[in-house]
Amino acid sequence: MYRVLFAVVAGLVGAALLHIVIILALPQFTGKDAYSRVLGLFEMDSFFALSNDPGQTGLSNDDPYLRVAVCAFSVSGGPARFVARGRVPLWFLVIYDENSNEVFSMNDQTAVNGNLDLVMATPIQLVELRKTPSENLAQSIMVEMAGEDGYAVLRALAPTTSYEEIARNFLSESSCEPLRR
Repeated sequence: MYRVLFAVVAGLVGAALLHIVIILALPQFTGKDAYSRVLGLFEMDSFFALSNDPGQTGLSNDDPYLRVAVCAFSVSGGPARFVARGRVPLWFLVIYDENSNEVFSMNDQTAVNGNLDLVMATPIQLVELRKTPSENLAQSIMVEMAGEDGYAVLRALAPTTSYEEIARNFLSESSCEPLRR
């Protein structure tokens, strides 16, 4: 009797675990994960501002007080540089790898002079950058990225309608592109 009861309980627990794993892995197999959606914007190496209405990829700006822009990038051909300047009340940058794992995050309070100047590179690329330091990278924050592909999400706070244009300009003037030396 106990063996039958144990087999039934073990089978139910195993089935529950299998269903949980399948549900969590499903976005990777359907192309509906965040990285695939960002790649669907066809805006590699530049920030793309999201609208309030879901676009063709389903990405949208859901928060009424934040303006959001995304950028897909790759460091396979060289480091990527993220630059943004402007006076918005608050901005956030989060870098994710291709599996949507957070690699790095910062905001205007942790940036030099409140400006975004960040270089993402592989470990080998960072060694090369440090061997031959460049004057224009003196204020840049250097971040190591284990993988080669990823995406960045830049958010700017617009707490009132008077900040709306300032936040949109901040995002439109920001850059996400390969590092030029």
